[in-house]
Formats: sequence, structure tokens, C-alpha cells
Amino acid sequence: MPFDFKKEYKEFYMPGKKPEIVEVPKANYIAVRGTGNPNEEGGAYQKAIGVLYAIAYTLKMSYKTDYRMEGFYEYVVPPLEGFWWQDGVDGCDYERKEAFHWISVIRVPEFVKEEDFKWAVETATKKKKLDCSMAEFMTIEEGLCVQIMHIGAYDDEPASVELMNAYIEEQGYVNDFASGRLHHEIYLSDARKVVPEKRKTVIRHPIRTK
Repeated sequence: MPFDFKKEYKEFYMPGKKPEIVEVPKANYIAVRGTGNPNEEGGAYQKAIGVLYAIAYTLKMSYKTDYRMEGFYEYVVPPLEGFWWQDGVDGCDYERKEAFHWISVIRVPEFVKEEDFKWAVETATKKKKLDCSMAEFMTIEEGLCVQIMHIGAYDDEPASVELMNAYIEEQGYVNDFASGRLHHEIYLSDARKVVPEKRKTVIRHPIRTK
């Protein structure tokens, strides 16, 4: 059976509907940065997603080519994730989508090194006839965070965020949106196939003790 990050690391991908505190270790990602409304048809965000998946599947299927990665094992491509922020705002203002800055990412297994990523960028660019040069290899260590499973539309996320804020207050923590620590979402549902009220999204915020 291919390795599935969601099943093997349930504490990071399958939290409960109540807030919980977690220590998130360092991991490597394919990443694309951008700005603007993610819902814009044919916009920067949608183009970024296409690039991420092109590279992710090139890496996943590398074993069917002449390219070899040391320690390779078959795996399921992890879910799409996103880090979001707006200038002068802690967290996100969902009514000002045009003001979003974002880093969209897909996690890669630990055996994928930067040179493998570069190979995948070049290969995907040629095979898919898609400019993948905007992508970068990124290592992120989130550290101490609070997270929750949000079920529903993305625009309804503030209700789940309120639960998170109340919980960390009770536990003696505060949000820590500083030094690149950002509002983080992990998309467990395909928005093209799942109706908004049934979508599952992990929401994660960086925290620190008071």
C-alpha cells in the first residue's frame, strides 16, 4: 500500500471538531507564492495550484522513469495546503479576499531533496508545457499551534477560529502571528466535487504562552 500522510500522521491531518494543541515538526514542501483573490477565475491562485500538482505528480511517478531518488517509496500525494495573511491583519479578513497574500504548498516525502525538486520542475515544464519556474522548495517548521477540523464553507471559518481563540485563552496561550508564522489551512475536500457545507478543512494557527 502506498504511504498516505493523512493516515500515518492523523494528528496533523485529521484533528477533531474541537480545538487541540499540537507541536508540528519540520517538513518539506513544493511551494508557490502569490497575492490576490483565490476565487478569481484563471487567476494567479488557480495557476499556482496547477503548477503544484504538476510537480507533485512528476515526483510521485518518478519511479516509472529513468530518474531515481534514494530511499524512494510509493506514496499518495498529500493534500493541498495554504498559508494566508494580509498586511496589518492578525489571521484573515475573509471579506477582503483581494488583499490576500498566500503561499500554496503540497508536502513531499523526506526522501525528496532539492535536486529532485529541480528535476521535477524541469520535467513537468517540458512534459506539461507549463511554466513551473515560479515554484520553490520550502522547509517549514510550524512548531506550537492550535488546530481544528472545520466543516463547511471557507467563508464560515471565522466561527471555528473563534472556538480556537477561546480555547487557547482558557489554556493560557495567545496567537503568535509573527516572524512568518501564519494562518494555515489544509484542504481535505476537493472544492470542485464537494458542496461547501460538507467541505473539510484543517485550520491551524501558531500560538505561544502568554
